[in-house]
Amino acid sequence: MTAPEGRGIAGHDDSDTFRILHVSTGNVCRSPITERLTRHALSDRLGDPLGGGLIVESAGTWGHEGAPMEANAELVLADFGADHTGFVGRELLDEHVIRADLVLTATRDHRAQVISMGHSAGLRTFTLKEFTRLVRAIDPATLPDPRDEGMVERARALVRAAAALRGWLLAPSPDADEVNDPYGAPITFFRSIGDEINQALDPVVTALTGVAARR
Repeated sequence: MTAPEGRGIAGHDDSDTFRILHVSTGNVCRSPITERLTRHALSDRLGDPLGGGLIVESAGTWGHEGAPMEANAELVLADFGADHTGFVGRELLDEHVIRADLVLTATRDHRAQVISMGHSAGLRTFTLKEFTRLVRAIDPATLPDPRDEGMVERARALVRAAAALRGWLLAPSPDADEVNDPYGAPITFFRSIGDEINQALDPVVTALTGVAARR
């Protein structure tokens, strides 16, 4: 079963939305942090908690279904002023991949697992840091202006442009595209991972929205 451009569930009309799916292992540390920091950044730039049609979710390849995020992950989000409330862990399912327009994973292994699920996921699945590296090489002037064509069209064009660059713009080392797992680590390591994720997200959200972060 394939789903071109991430659209594959009968009865769902998502033409006016763009779904970003963050994937890690347990869906209690890295992907919840990334999900909520993305939402926070979108709200900060757009003044819109719905992100201008951008929907941000997360799941885990060995997800703790129904679990809360780790307490240290909540503390990291609080450091950034991001909301951790109401989070519930999910196991990664086919339907999550089918509906996603962009899948950002913590590691290359997660990326490989998502792609192995099929559903035409290869061209829209990247590690977070890989996508950041590719996005930095894209001239924003070549993307649709969100004021004219909308945020969703800009986001779709960004994914296509990033996919076209993959294979041409390689990582300096295999580990450069990885976000390490802080599960069970002290809060200091969680905070370093939170900073790492936040720095990787900043150019991505700027490219998606066309709006730079407020300093």
